Amino acid sequence: MSAEASGSPGGSLSSSTQSSSSRPPGEEKPGRNLASSKYVKLNVGGTLHYTTVQTLSKEDSLLRSICDGSTEVTIDSEGWVVLDRCGRHFSLVLNFLRDGTVPLPESTRELEEVLKEAQYYRLQGLVQHCVATIQIEEKRPWLTDVACLMLIQKRRDVCRGCHIPMITSAKEEQKMIATCRKPVVKLQNNRGNNKYSYTSNSDDNLLKNIELFDKLGLRFNGRVLFIKDVLGDEICCWSFYGEGRKIAEVCCTSIVYATEKKQTKVEFPEARIFEETLNILIYENGRASGMALPDSGGVSASGVGQSEEDGAGVVGADRRVRRIHVRRHIMHDERGHGQQTVYKD
Repeated sequence: MSAEASGSPGGSLSSSTQSSSSRPPGEEKPGRNLASSKYVKLNVGGTLHYTTVQTLSKEDSLLRSICDGSTEVTIDSEGWVVLDRCGRHFSLVLNFLRDGTVPLPESTRELEEVLKEAQYYRLQGLVQHCVATIQIEEKRPWLTDVACLMLIQKRRDVCRGCHIPMITSAKEEQKMIATCRKPVVKLQNNRGNNKYSYTSNSDDNLLKNIELFDKLGLRFNGRVLFIKDVLGDEICCWSFYGEGRKIAEVCCTSIVYATEKKQTKVEFPEARIFEETLNILIYENGRASGMALPDSGGVSASGVGQSEEDGAGVVGADRRVRRIHVRRHIMHDERGHGQQTVYKD
């Protein structure tokens, strides 16, 4: 492209004028060497930019290879070089080429977008500028550009998985479960609903249940709806729903019967909870039609002592609710070895 042609919007090259009779109006044609031109008109995803070949050739990049003809590009009928990229941050790319540095956006999402554009155009200077900014923010000077993108993506996934509905009434819970098309996992967590003191490990196990709920919420984000109930009657109880009905329940609390006093104990049956979460995935997108889960009533996970099934008034085993109680009826207190323990059934 010559300087004269690029200087006026309506200008055209002599070569393009000769071939215009055989090419329909507005049809794009392959580009050629732009090194002989002084100015370049760029159409980047619909945003128009006017710059010089000297600016685009400052770094060994994709833009330089476009100017010297190493990379073939498309030029429209009006002489605009067409680049099929989003033009939102291309002004920042040009300013970096002009000045050697540029202020980067404070938003992590926009910084990720600029880094991806720099990688596409093979502008190593801008890539290093973005990486250095992330390294300073994260206090991790060893991060590479790929590691930075992975870190940003991971953080965004975590943020997406942090939205957990809190149940405030039974009516709200019923409506949410009935209208949800995804499987539902509910954790009922009400530490204050206890008339006895807790055993020594109960607080730790209660926290482990809450942490597992958060981890599962992140892992199955978008596939399963996780809800939390802090107003229910149970201290710690997991419920699993599919197609609007309860499929299974894992109760983690029990009563310790000792000679002096009764105590409440909270267990952490991690394996059983994870198993039931995987089981309800068959209700994803209505895939459970005609399918039935295997009866797990006689299978005990680590720390699970008894499983009960409640199918009263419902025809068919597939309509039953698996209720798993962790050593619900026979418990012991957690006193030291040698002290008397009384068991009650």
